[in-house]
Amino acid sequence: MNLATIIDPHPDDAIALISRGKRTSYGQLRDQVAGFRAGLAGLGLEPGDRVAIACGTNWYFAVSYLAVLGAGLVAAPLNPNAPAPEIERELATIGARALIVGPAAKAAIGALDRSVLADLEHVITSSGVDLAGAVAMDDLLAHDPMPVVDRDDADLAVLMFTSGTAGHPRAAMLTHGNLRSNLAQIQGHEGRRQEASDVSFGVLPTFHIFGLNVVLGLTLYTGSTALLVERFDPISAIEAIEKHEVTIISGAPPMWAAWASLPGVNPQAFRSVRVAASGAAKLPIEVAQLIEDRFDIHLTEGYGLTEASPVVTTAGGTRAPFGSIGTPVADLEVRLVDADGEDVLVGDSGELWVRGPNVFAGYWEDPEATAASLDTDGYLHTGDIAVVNDDGYLFLVDRAKDLIIVSGFNVYPAEVEEVLGQHPAIEEVAVVGVAHPFTGEAVKAYVVIASGMSAEEDDVIDWCAERLARYKCPEKVMFVDDIPHGAAGKVLRRVLR
Repeated sequence: MNLATIIDPHPDDAIALISRGKRTSYGQLRDQVAGFRAGLAGLGLEPGDRVAIACGTNWYFAVSYLAVLGAGLVAAPLNPNAPAPEIERELATIGARALIVGPAAKAAIGALDRSVLADLEHVITSSGVDLAGAVAMDDLLAHDPMPVVDRDDADLAVLMFTSGTAGHPRAAMLTHGNLRSNLAQIQGHEGRRQEASDVSFGVLPTFHIFGLNVVLGLTLYTGSTALLVERFDPISAIEAIEKHEVTIISGAPPMWAAWASLPGVNPQAFRSVRVAASGAAKLPIEVAQLIEDRFDIHLTEGYGLTEASPVVTTAGGTRAPFGSIGTPVADLEVRLVDADGEDVLVGDSGELWVRGPNVFAGYWEDPEATAASLDTDGYLHTGDIAVVNDDGYLFLVDRAKDLIIVSGFNVYPAEVEEVLGQHPAIEEVAVVGVAHPFTGEAVKAYVVIASGMSAEEDDVIDWCAERLARYKCPEKVMFVDDIPHGAAGKVLRRVLR
């Protein structure tokens, strides 16, 4: 079944999207999507062709995404604010036949090499974007409706560029079955179920799997409403949440941290919110506690990755303590495995392996990378290290690839970061491994000092020495103005290295 049909069962007058001050009902959305997919077919695009979508988190993206899928094409969401070389590389990687350009991508697309645009058979532009030779989105929307093209669960739906921590991102192949299965898995998790009456706060970028499937996809799947916001500003976001009586907020830790530290906020600002979830990166325990203390909402953490469409675990609806990523979603097998491929004991750390209908089909035209991630038994080797306690709750330790080995001892950056994050003068920190002539590697910390506070390098190192084994302590501390993050909030360790 084509994933685009998730919008079909809902009442015509129910509101699907709120974007740029306009409300779009499910009836209107179905009509718009049906016309657009007919327009795409009229351009000569055929099932299986790749169509890149460079739009912000708005109505333009939602309609484009559903139309591309409904026409049997493969959607490739791109960062509309990415530099031109990155967009050029991604278009070439997937062999895109067409590119849909929203207002947010106007500057980026305008900076592309002319030969790149010439290689595309079709460039489709939204209102306010003027490119020579491009097809207007409004013209495609005006086509007579066309039925949805039937797709099998195994057919490719989306090529999602991963935000990996090393090397160039790869395009993960997500099928119609992968994405729809994960929506059903989330809905099947006790306490996380989304209702038609819910209003979701959609500020996560739709070129990231969290924003694409967990926020936009789940909202449309359940017949609820997505409030789409293109840029995050803590104050205006709170105003929008109050105005539209948002009930579900999913976001990355930096968003929650911004609200937790924002002065002068009405303690009742989030009174309409019934589900508050954090993902895409490790959530500091102190942030979750501050959110609960200030606004009386319980912030839970989940875990996922692009290759799992994305949700693997969630603490929503459980009694998981702060710091836990909860329990696996329905219809999913999860193992914690040691270096020899054996299951670890409760309390011991191991790599998360995942198997289920939401696990991706591999990386686009990269069999070597696919084989390194998917074993012959169908398990996805996530590269993430976790432990499970006696109550069955999972705790993320760190990524295996970020492991630092000092004199033969393993050091997980997250452990060091957690300790440094408790220092009263430190606002944010990231830890990486660097080459060392005697120990192989050494720990290096990048630290952002809180406004009005101060700290010396020796103070920071001594703070760690009082709380961690010596080999885990930083050999060097660099004071910086900010820590680089990806679009979903993950620390870009490769940049620091």
